Parts: sequence; structure tokens; C-alpha cells
Amino acid sequence: MKTFYSICSLFLLILFVACPFVGAQDKEISTPKSPFVIDLWQNGLPNSNGMELQGYDDAASNFKPAITVYLPKASQPTKAVIVCPGGGYQHLAMNHEGYDWAPFFNNLNIAVIVLKYRMPNGNLEVPISDAYEAIRLTKTNAKTWNINPECIGIMGSSAGGHLASTVATHATADLRPAFQVLFYPVITMNKKETHAGSREHLLGNNPTTEMEKTYSNELQVNASTPRAFIVLSDDDDVVKPVNSVKYYLALQQQGIPASMHIYPNGGHGWGIKESFKYHLEMLTELKSWLETF
Repeated sequence: MKTFYSICSLFLLILFVACPFVGAQDKEISTPKSPFVIDLWQNGLPNSNGMELQGYDDAASNFKPAITVYLPKASQPTKAVIVCPGGGYQHLAMNHEGYDWAPFFNNLNIAVIVLKYRMPNGNLEVPISDAYEAIRLTKTNAKTWNINPECIGIMGSSAGGHLASTVATHATADLRPAFQVLFYPVITMNKKETHAGSREHLLGNNPTTEMEKTYSNELQVNASTPRAFIVLSDDDDVVKPVNSVKYYLALQQQGIPASMHIYPNGGHGWGIKESFKYHLEMLTELKSWLETF
């Protein structure tokens, strides 16, 4: 009898300890109120740009890799877009090329996942791995976030457009985005036509011919590359329009659905700023394109 009571006491003690733990687990996996931030690499970084020991500091462009998730109030599983701000692989324009896009997409019942990715600082795999992890996390949480896992796209501006098009042309099938949206993107890495700063910060001062070719994304398009929407200004003197044109033609040659809009002026880096002369036209054209699939 004494042994029986001892066993019962032990069982109750285990139950008392275990119940709060189970409750805590349920709370952790529930979806927080939108928007919410999730660290990308909670189990440790897979690679390094050598800046971690300095302590993360946005002002110093030493970014802690994370996603900020904005969910629409959709009753049916919806599309999602992972947004990669630009900044020449040296800094990030997190507002007008990132967070500020959330209302536009959410109003179309599209979830927005804004990626804060690490700068390469000598290791080109760093930002690319962050982008892949953002896709993986979104797919993993698709059911909880009411997202169709087959309709997750990627968007990028300037150097962020290079990152987005790199993912679109290099990703394995399980992480390949369903569509790509590119704003005045850096596409090529050939010295004559690329954005010099993006090339240097991603590939270094003396990249090999093979590195240059591998990350010239107009050369990496194939039949599996997702459909694309490309917008830019004719007078962009920061990232030459030939970057977008070459990518569009490569998509066309592979039979990939693509839409490209070149505005007469506006320069570079306008994002979703209302000061861009063709702001409303651009949003209308993007909305129309997103409704075609």
C-alpha cells in the first residue's frame, strides 16, 4: 500500500510539472498578432560574415537575420511574398523597399514577409542562405499563417532584386519561389553592365570568371524559373536598364511568363514612395499582374 501511494504521489508530481510545460508549448506555436518578428536562425547560424562578435547593430549594417510577418485577414489560404530590400549588399533600405509594402499587399489578401538579411562581408553564401531560410520558415508555417505553400513568391529591389533573382534561378525545387517581383534589379555580375558596388560587396574585388557567371542571373534562367514582374526607369544611372532587359529576354527564351514596365524617368530606388511620378500606375500594373495567377 505504501508503494502504491508513493507511485501515485510521483505521478501527480509529474503531471503538475508537465502541464504548465505543455501549455507553454501551445502558446509558443500559436500565431502572434500581426505583424510579428521571427529570428531566422534560432538554432545557430549556418555560416558567418565575421560580424557577429561585434554585436548586431542596424546602424552599422550588422543585421540580425529575421523576418517580419504581416498577415492579411483572409478566409482562404492566400499568396505570400518574401520581400528583400536593396542596399548594394552593404546596407538595407528597410522602409520604402520593405516594411512600407505591407499595406499594399495585405489589401490584396497577400501575406508579406519582410526579410532582414545579413550582408556578405566576404561570404556570398550569407545573404543567400538567409533568403532560403525565409522561404523554408514560411513554408513550414504556411498552414498556421493561412498561406498556400505553393504560392509563395519573392520580391527584391536593386541588390535585393539580385538576391531575389538568385533565389529564383538557383533554388532547389523545394525552395523555389512561385513568382518573382523585381524592382530596378541588379541582375548581371559582368563588370561592364553590373552595379559595381553590389558586385564588389557580393563577390569581392577579384572574383573568378566562374563566380561572375554563376551569379549573372540572366545566364541561369531555365525552364523551372518562376514567372516575373519587372519594373524600372529608363533613366536609371545607378543600375543600368540592360540588367532588366537581359533578364526579361532570357525568361522569354525559356517561355517563362514575364511582364516588364519601363517608365520614362524616376531614376533609381523609388520603391513604394509616393514621390515617384508613376507610383499609381506602377501599383495598378503590379496588382493586375498578381491577379493573373
